[in-house]
Amino acid sequence: MSTLNSSKVVNIEDLRHLAQQRVPRAIFDYLDGGAEAELTLAENCRAFRDVIFRPRGAVDVGACDMKARVLGHEISFPALLAPVGYSRMMHPDGEAGAARAAGEAGTGYILSTISGTKLESVKEASKGPVFYQLYLVGGRSAAEGSIERARKAGFSALVITVDTPVAGLRERDPRNGMKALLGRSPFAKLPFLPEILSHPGWLAGFLLDGGMPKLENIVIPGKGPMELVDVTAALAAATVKWEDLRWIRAVWPGPIVVKGIMIGDDARRAIDEGAAAVVVSNHGGRQLDSVSSTLHALPEVVAAANGQIEVLMDGGVRRGSDIVKAICLGATAVLIGRAYAYGLAAAGHAGVTRALQILLSDVERTMRLLGCKSVGDLDQTYGFLKTQ
Repeated sequence: MSTLNSSKVVNIEDLRHLAQQRVPRAIFDYLDGGAEAELTLAENCRAFRDVIFRPRGAVDVGACDMKARVLGHEISFPALLAPVGYSRMMHPDGEAGAARAAGEAGTGYILSTISGTKLESVKEASKGPVFYQLYLVGGRSAAEGSIERARKAGFSALVITVDTPVAGLRERDPRNGMKALLGRSPFAKLPFLPEILSHPGWLAGFLLDGGMPKLENIVIPGKGPMELVDVTAALAAATVKWEDLRWIRAVWPGPIVVKGIMIGDDARRAIDEGAAAVVVSNHGGRQLDSVSSTLHALPEVVAAANGQIEVLMDGGVRRGSDIVKAICLGATAVLIGRAYAYGLAAAGHAGVTRALQILLSDVERTMRLLGCKSVGDLDQTYGFLKTQ
């Protein structure tokens, strides 16, 4: 599918519905679900209702400047594509298709360690900045190998995720067959076969793409790429500690972003360890349930950063107005995850392109209605948390 009908796909929720129709339940619920009771998942989205806009009247905005700068890169609007694991299971276009769409839209893409496409191919696919998100799955030697490959390929920054000492309990996954789909036993897959066969378009693409891909960017010395399996056990053995940032800085010459910060103390620690930016993130509500929404955590982290580093944010962003609200509260830019992944699952590269078109248009319209001429002018005089 090369294009999507813009009259029928007018918001991100429309892409979510298309994704739900196209992919098996196991894949959709992996993308759509969260941890335990999914309280934080819901709160991430709901929290944006707590921001009240304060528009200026009688303002001729003229040419609206939506550009932002992240780690020295100018991007077309203040949003980048977040790392999303297992992307090639959603659509054969996978990580490369998403990166290409990001570059075409003038923004950046962050590649997940848990990806089935070689990082060199992903970098080549995009005209924009590409960052590499690092888990220590596979051990330090494997991580050092991927860091060196990212450096040689021209990746701009390294994003270290620090909120996965273990994988969160995503209750949808064991019920819907995701664990069986990732596992090696063909017999475990049998109960879920009717559901898979009921999505022939997805199945044909999956099989033509070679079936289950390996984790091409986790190369175990002497063994080759790691098999694409449930990473629960691997994450438990690969906890990132603050001390790890020291050896990572020794082998990575570029900027380091610490993702998974929810409190001011951790933001200050990241600064002390040499981070260039942090991402206020609760992993999209997929790790510890009942933590604060990222939007409500944002002001504390911004205050702690005190202008010393850039503060990014993810979680719950479904509209361009959500992006504007986060910028008003002090974010440099946001990372969008599910918003573009729904598009990827629905229609591959074309779906990601449509998601970005929707969000770009939303941001511009919101800024014009606010009477704001530039993203750089957005602050709490344009939008504030009503709980403050």
